[in-house]
Amino acid sequence: MTVPLDRQFFFETVRHSLFKGSLAPAQIEGMDAIFDYWDANLATADRRWLAYILATAFHETAYTMQPVRETLAVSDSRAVEILENAFASGRLSWVKTPYWRPDEDGKCWLGRGLVQLTHRRNYEAMSEVTGIDLVAEPDCAMQMQPAVMILIEGMLRGSFTGHRLSDYLNEEREDWVNARRIVNGTDRAEKLADHAQAFLAAIRSVA
Repeated sequence: MTVPLDRQFFFETVRHSLFKGSLAPAQIEGMDAIFDYWDANLATADRRWLAYILATAFHETAYTMQPVRETLAVSDSRAVEILENAFASGRLSWVKTPYWRPDEDGKCWLGRGLVQLTHRRNYEAMSEVTGIDLVAEPDCAMQMQPAVMILIEGMLRGSFTGHRLSDYLNEEREDWVNARRIVNGTDRAEKLADHAQAFLAAIRSVA
């Protein structure tokens, strides 16, 4: 029998270690959704994976733990405007082709979700994983349940970059820093590593 995670201990711990002493209901809701998926599908898996999944959502959603649109904009058009301004001013020097610009169907393939899903090809790949046609309805990635599945299954399967959780966190290796390659190269890798280890310290089973 699998022993459930001690969520009360978890929330009390991260409230102080990561959330500056206060947790909003929406932040708890988001983490509970991740736990629910984990408990239902991965309860016996490596808890370091869960910690890094939580850290990724923490970072990618600007600590809200809710599915968000890139730039935290309330609409695609506003997000596009913000991204265009940043691109024009040279603040997105790593971007060669502006992926956020509407295509011939008027759809924008900008970042959405608990992990920022970008580019049409990634929406296509995650459509197969979730069973939801994210190409037809990209904003479905902003709904909690699809967003959780995209986050977790994408990191487990290596869907985003070809790197997966088991490459960096396994019986022989514990590389918290390079685990960032699962999602986005080494961008903020050390910060993510610190967040993940703080989450791990809060994860324990019910006594």
